[in-house]
Amino acid sequence: MFAYGIMPPLMFLGMICFMVIGFPVAFSLGAVGLFFGLLGVLTGHFDWQLLQALPLRVHGIISNELLLAIPFFTFMGAILERCGLAEDLLEGTGQLFGPLPGGLAVAVILVGAILGAITGTVAASVIAMGVISLPVMMRYGYDMKLTTGVIAASGTITQLIPPSLVLVVLADQLGKSVGDMYKGAIGPSILQILIFLAYIMFVALTRPGAMPPIPKEDRVPMGWGLIGRVLWGMIPSIVLIFLVLGTIFMGLATPTEAGALGAVGALVLAALHGRLTWPLVRQGMASTMTLTSMVVFILIGSTVFSLVFQGMSGGHWIEGLMSGLPGGQVGFLIFVNIFIFFLAFFLDFFEIAFIVIPLLAPVAAKLGIDLIWFGVLICVNMQTSFMHPPFGFALFYLRGIAPPQVKSSDIYLGAIPWVIMQVMLVIIVIWWPQSVTYWLGKAQKIDLDKVKIEIPIGNELPPLDFNLQIK
Repeated sequence: MFAYGIMPPLMFLGMICFMVIGFPVAFSLGAVGLFFGLLGVLTGHFDWQLLQALPLRVHGIISNELLLAIPFFTFMGAILERCGLAEDLLEGTGQLFGPLPGGLAVAVILVGAILGAITGTVAASVIAMGVISLPVMMRYGYDMKLTTGVIAASGTITQLIPPSLVLVVLADQLGKSVGDMYKGAIGPSILQILIFLAYIMFVALTRPGAMPPIPKEDRVPMGWGLIGRVLWGMIPSIVLIFLVLGTIFMGLATPTEAGALGAVGALVLAALHGRLTWPLVRQGMASTMTLTSMVVFILIGSTVFSLVFQGMSGGHWIEGLMSGLPGGQVGFLIFVNIFIFFLAFFLDFFEIAFIVIPLLAPVAAKLGIDLIWFGVLICVNMQTSFMHPPFGFALFYLRGIAPPQVKSSDIYLGAIPWVIMQVMLVIIVIWWPQSVTYWLGKAQKIDLDKVKIEIPIGNELPPLDFNLQIK
């Protein structure tokens, strides 16, 4: 364990202690990095000249155009949360599936997935779905634990479905294309939705009283009126999805440019619904500024920590620990996912992505693990960080908008089956890598043994002139 000295393990433990105590992550990382850097200089474990690279690293963070996608997607989600799109989607889809037991729950999952494909932020999806669907499901007699669980789960799908902010951050930390990360997440996203829908169907068959259908007097008759309601909610969503994802997959725009298109599209959609007001824009700008500032400060703190940690051979220490795990690739992936699952009890997804992933990515690459598969797998795992205590933000968002008669115990207990289903998806993705890699473009393989280099002979080459003069 101490083949590379005692400083890397001590530094890692110091970071964990600060996290558990609850100090702000960005400042904790910077403080631990600078403290151990000074200690390393005094003890001869760290070369102080390495700190000269710190200004360049900070400048690289600030000038990273890829990270501009984060404020664009955040602003888009904040506007769409209040523009009326979710209401239109849920009203039409709820009427379509409402006559069936569990139909409202199916509608919530499907609408949550669609919102995830156009907002990219969990907070916007959970709050929007909670405000709209919670009173309706309570009025129709849905089981409270099932109601809170399905709403929270519908919002956390957003973390996995492109254009997820988590995928943008993971792509940046892994040095991979955001477009490839988005393509790799398509398969797991579909699987997660299907697992959730299968669970709803199972409950509807075994406990129909917990998920009653919409009463006849509240249903819209099947016909063109209902179809028109569904299309009115779907068409703007399809347009926005194309603006955000279609342009990326077709190579027409970078993620940053697609995020800008999505932000403009969200403003246009809010205007069409008659809700584009200065207070709405100001609230969206404020939430965007808060989240973006947090991300930048965490990135600066993590780069201070990683510079000192790598300068003390911490990367080799981590590599030595992880490479020796039994089971090869599978053993490494199982250990990493268990570690991240429990780490998510104390850290949010941004902190895990900026702190842990840079330490694990070199080991994964050395073991021959496809980094797109690795990144999507970690993203699937980090869904659970929104759903389990004590820092399950989806549960906090739901608690904040739920009426007093909804107990906190119902919210937390209702999340348990959905966390189990998210863990099931982690296992599926580990044992079935093609669920991620199938959607990626096939790299063209070149057989070097069959490469022939032919040099023309005879009169095909011009004669060489050795009497050249340099003027």
